[in-house]
Order: sequence, then C-alpha cells, then structure tokens
Amino acid sequence: MSETISHSGVVESISGNSVRVRILQTSACAACKVASHCNASEAKVKVVDVDCTDAHRYKQGQAVVVTASRAVANKALLVGFGLPLMVLMGTLVCLLALGYDEGTAALAALAMLVPYYSVVWLLRRRIGRSVAFAIEPGTAL
Repeated sequence: MSETISHSGVVESISGNSVRVRILQTSACAACKVASHCNASEAKVKVVDVDCTDAHRYKQGQAVVVTASRAVANKALLVGFGLPLMVLMGTLVCLLALGYDEGTAALAALAMLVPYYSVVWLLRRRIGRSVAFAIEPGTAL
C-alpha cells in the first residue's frame, strides 16, 4: 500500500508562498465504464491551498500533483469523522443510560456536535499546520 495519497490538479492562483490548486476528487467507481449511467459515481471539484517555499516555480493553469502522507490523511479523517462519531455515540449512550428518552438523547447528541465543530473551527490554523500537503509538477490533464 502506498504511503502517500496523490491527486492531479491545476494551479488556480499563486499568492506569496501559497499555491491554490483545483483538484477533481472522484469516487472509486467514477472510473467505471458505465459510470455515466449510474447514480453511485460522483466527482467533486475541491480547492486546496498548498504552502511551499518555491511557489514562484508554478504558473496559473499548470498541471500539478498534490500529495499528502497516509498519516496526514488519517489525522484528517479522525478529526473530521472519527472524533465527532465518538462524541455523538458517547453522548447518546450516556443520556440513554441516565434514563432520557430516545428523542431527547438523539437531539442532545446532535447538539453536542455544534461545540465540537466550533472548537475545530477555532483551531483550524493549528490543525492546518499539522495537516499539510506537498506539490510537484505533474503531467497534462
């Protein structure tokens, strides 16, 4: 299994030491021959900001490859999905054990995600420093 995750993209803009890259994120079945006839396949355009010291090497419209390590991807998944699931389920189980009815427990569990994601938003710069991408010249798309 590869230790890096890579996506082809196109440089959208350059600002100082930051390169903004537009990538096309596709689902696993998007490459299937019948994907155009199936509702399960999807592709989304994402914009990624990559900090690099050699941003001057890149030009707007240039094809590039954006990479991230598996550890970075796993950390992003943990912060974005794993921990919120634990908060949701932990709150639900605790409130049900305390005797609250299911509706109240479910609403309270969902409400607990508001402070969680608020803290994530407040710490976004700190998290962003630890979740870093690399960029390298790529082939034409």
